[in-house]
Amino acid sequence: MRRSVLASAVLGATALAGLAQIPAVAAPTAPAASSGGTVTVFETEAQALTVYEDPRGCQALPALAHVLGNHTDRTVRVYGNPFCLGPAVTVAPGHGTHVPGGAGSFSA
Repeated sequence: MRRSVLASAVLGATALAGLAQIPAVAAPTAPAASSGGTVTVFETEAQALTVYEDPRGCQALPALAHVLGNHTDRTVRVYGNPFCLGPAVTVAPGHGTHVPGGAGSFSA
């Protein structure tokens, strides 16, 4: 009987030692905060891109705006007027669209 108690104690200690060596599973982390990103607007080949850093709210487009690129992590809406009112074209993150020349705007 004494041997079986001793054997049980040794087996139990071995099992505990084995469990102690199992690495702990890391808790899931929260997603990184939004970095904002940029919206870029192409006007003409002779001009540098217009870049809006972390745009918020309604933004008027340059008079010669031709193409808008959405490099943010949220949807951008493009309007045919300078007030961000009425129908809009939605531009998903990582996508772009042609924009109306003249008095257009976008909201992010």
